[in-house]
Amino acid sequence: MVKALFFFLSILFVIISDQWTKILVLNHFEYGESLAMIHNFFSLTYVRNTGAAFGFLAAANPNFRIPFFLIVPIIAMVVLGLLYRDLPESARWRAMALGLVSGGALGNLIDRVRLGYVVDFLDFHWNTAYYFPAFNVADSAICVGVGILLVSTMTKGDPSSASSSI
Repeated sequence: MVKALFFFLSILFVIISDQWTKILVLNHFEYGESLAMIHNFFSLTYVRNTGAAFGFLAAANPNFRIPFFLIVPIIAMVVLGLLYRDLPESARWRAMALGLVSGGALGNLIDRVRLGYVVDFLDFHWNTAYYFPAFNVADSAICVGVGILLVSTMTKGDPSSASSSI
């Protein structure tokens, strides 16, 4: 029961926060508009991403790209569901991590189905010379979830056990 709570609440939290922030961007920014939040470091910038992370495959033929980015998240959800099913009830952190990855994948899939692209807006840069590709809440959740899974794999359990194994 606790495992399911961590998993499904993580999915729900990510989807709601991801879609809410994207709606705010769509309602308050013109495409390409940018608002500096921390001068020369962080801006909110409305970007449309037709590719994957960091624009991967954005320039690919739409006949390949569109079905690919609709099918891959569905396959990923099946795999994540199987991983979740095989977790022991005590694996709360791993259940939450799988929920974060699932919620992120679903958040971006919602954009692709609804808009034909993913809304990105978190824009980190150093002055005007170095830019990290813009991303969103769903992308962040996927990265955090994968990080938790990596730590839990290295510690042979939940990340909370890391200090006890040192």
